Amino acid sequence: MSAPAATPRTVAIGSVELGAGRPLVFIGGPCVIESEAACLAAARRLREITGELGIPFVFKASYDKANRSSLAGFRGPGLEAGLAVLARVKSEIGVPVLSDIHEAGQAAPAAAVLDCLQIPAFLCRQTDLVVAAARTGRPVNLKKGEFMAPWDMGHLAEKAVRSGNDRIILTERGTSFGYNQLVTDMRAIPEMQRFGWPVVFDAGHSVQAPGGRGGSSGGNREMIPVLARAAVAAGADGIFCECHEDPDRGLSDGPNMLAFRALPALLRTLLALRAALGETAGVGGA
Repeated sequence: MSAPAATPRTVAIGSVELGAGRPLVFIGGPCVIESEAACLAAARRLREITGELGIPFVFKASYDKANRSSLAGFRGPGLEAGLAVLARVKSEIGVPVLSDIHEAGQAAPAAAVLDCLQIPAFLCRQTDLVVAAARTGRPVNLKKGEFMAPWDMGHLAEKAVRSGNDRIILTERGTSFGYNQLVTDMRAIPEMQRFGWPVVFDAGHSVQAPGGRGGSSGGNREMIPVLARAAVAAGADGIFCECHEDPDRGLSDGPNMLAFRALPALLRTLLALRAALGETAGVGGA
């Protein structure tokens, strides 16, 4: 299923460059904006951790979790209030910011604040959404749907390119494996890199058990480091992982978030793996 390999590209998210020949990038933050104070504190803590290790960092938090399992699930502050919080993170903490958009009409206001627009996995085939995000000119992170083959992601990226935007990132986040289960095929990383776009691995959502707790999703955060190490060994250009001061008290996706205290050791390991890969890092070991 492999296509002929395209020339590797780099994509800038604010001041952070992602792609072939660039350092491993970390994208992370709480799943959802729980409050302005908590979001600013999380961004500050993650900036400290990544700064000490010299890892380029992009902050992620959702202003609206529109795909909750249950109507009772916490969704966040919404578009206007959430973007105001992320604008404060960007200006006061001094890091690039990324968040999801769920409707085409959100693209323009989100692009006025965000350094990168993310297309959720469930919505990755929604043409109007991808086109609207691309037309803002901001980088677009296309998360691979759990139902998608990696070699089919090139068609989705092409929607953005034909809309005038070649600043594309592809993110692997697991594949449906029966009911309430995901499995990760690390071959997806080099397969998607063949399109030339940087490829990120979402270590948190890849351990998710969608709908596994009935009214909410479950997961196994103990497997986050295992899959993150495998992804870096497979050549991922960046690691995406939602983090929280106390994941068990998180208002969304707690079982799939990593505690801040566990992050430094994991990142040090990932840096060591990246260093061991040498020149093959970020190109799928090819």
